Amino acid sequence: MSIEQAKAVILVSGGLDSATTIAYAQSKHFLCHALSIDYGQRHISELNFARGLCGHFNVAEHKVIKVDLAALGGSALTDTSQQIPTEKSAGIPSTYVPARNTIMLSIALGWAEVLGAQDVFIGANAVDYSGYPDCRPEYIDAYERVANLATKAGVEGSGFRIHAPLIDLKKADIIKVGYKLGVDFSQTISCYQASPSGAACGICDSCRIRKEGFLEAEIDDPTVYV
Repeated sequence: MSIEQAKAVILVSGGLDSATTIAYAQSKHFLCHALSIDYGQRHISELNFARGLCGHFNVAEHKVIKVDLAALGGSALTDTSQQIPTEKSAGIPSTYVPARNTIMLSIALGWAEVLGAQDVFIGANAVDYSGYPDCRPEYIDAYERVANLATKAGVEGSGFRIHAPLIDLKKADIIKVGYKLGVDFSQTISCYQASPSGAACGICDSCRIRKEGFLEAEIDDPTVYV
């Protein structure tokens, strides 16, 4: 008699963190339902990579939901009149998107409740990251409390678990974990200003962190750069 797999919703951006997160969730025998958000990001090619990743991992379902955060402004990732920074910022950088992870997790939470899934995964990382406040462990813990306070499943059901399995890992360690799990990193993109075809700029903060991660991990970087 086969045992039914537990369902999980995985936030998938097309980057190496979310690819590793899918692989990790599958290694824990979750039936993965992938969610990508088209929020008006200028690096829209990441959604094509997300579709490719979901096909590669043969997820149960992949939804792409549009939420126009560009209409709110406030971020270089949604406002093409702003320059993408090429050096590490002293504080929270201009690539911070106001409330992005809260909005994305809320949509993932809603879908999880509909699916009857108790688990939501996000590839947030607090070590080699750009200083975003919604990538910290205390934020993930706080959001899990909100999820269990604000939903019918949290009040009357078994509740929710918000997983950020990469939260305490350096980028090099994430790459090593993904490599062991069989992730094809050539099918991922991290660049904040990738070309429509998906070629990375090689100079933005996200490209810098990615390059340094592969170098430290001593694994060949398969990224296509402009």
